[in-house]
Amino acid sequence: MSLLQVKNLVVEFPHRHGTLRALDDISFDIAPGEILGVVGESGAGKSITGASIIGLLEPPGRIASGQILLEGERIDNLGFEQMRHIRGKRIGAIFQDPLTSLNPLYTIGRQLIETIRAHLPVSDREARDRAVSLLNDTGIPAAAQRIDHYPHQFSGGMRQRVVIALALAAEPKLIVADEPTTALDVSIQAQIITLLKNICKQHGAAVMLITHDMGVISETCDRVAVMYAGRIAEIGPVHEVINHPAHPYTAGLMAAIPDITQDRERLNQIDGAMPRLNAIPNGCAYNPRCPQTFAKCKSDRPDLMSAGVTRAACWLHEGAPA
Repeated sequence: MSLLQVKNLVVEFPHRHGTLRALDDISFDIAPGEILGVVGESGAGKSITGASIIGLLEPPGRIASGQILLEGERIDNLGFEQMRHIRGKRIGAIFQDPLTSLNPLYTIGRQLIETIRAHLPVSDREARDRAVSLLNDTGIPAAAQRIDHYPHQFSGGMRQRVVIALALAAEPKLIVADEPTTALDVSIQAQIITLLKNICKQHGAAVMLITHDMGVISETCDRVAVMYAGRIAEIGPVHEVINHPAHPYTAGLMAAIPDITQDRERLNQIDGAMPRLNAIPNGCAYNPRCPQTFAKCKSDRPDLMSAGVTRAACWLHEGAPA
């Protein structure tokens, strides 16, 4: 059984000139212990997907239709207080900038202990011991001493480790990580990636990893969902999507990545830009930029369909065997 199921999710932002559709009928699931990568250009809908799952969608954004199920229980229609108890205990969150997740006025120990005590039936002493253990697990040296330090006394990479410890504090089943390595040096990125993979193995937690970095995806994830203009363009096993992309957009992303084995003077690029939410074209949203477009692409919107090992929302695969 899937740990997380997202079914036909639609997210809209009403405004005075109409309604903008930020997510348009997306569906996917994540199994226990699996890392699903979500990748795409800025504005594709990656972060809004994550915010919808953890119940932190910014007003006036709203879930207009569809369902989000955690361990078979629907969570998209819960009230603020009900969702607050699920967020932290059953769903952990890791954000791009650790300073937005940490209160600068409190020691990291106080923040960890408060989070642990809010969700687990433990004493102050037990909560502190667990906090030190979490800091050790996430690679904070001299954790027993550093637990009483403030966020400004940690480097960026160490602060992100503290945020990961916070996300794990109540032993959640699912972690939503939104660009967790973007603000970090490359060497620190590798350490955080290794840490996330180890957490999955040790705790059996599933991870939804949102990023625009295909290198991070290839090193970390089991499967990847490629998003474009609020929809999933392709989803499948990560090495299959990277090495044998079935959607022209995915192929364009892969071709734009530098390859040290090839002698090229210029990188490939995808012409044009992702459409604004108020100007998404008819048919396939990618058709104005696609080198393989034909008449049906401009009139009919494709749903995800079988494309060998992966599934792609592309009419090139119409009639392919399931």
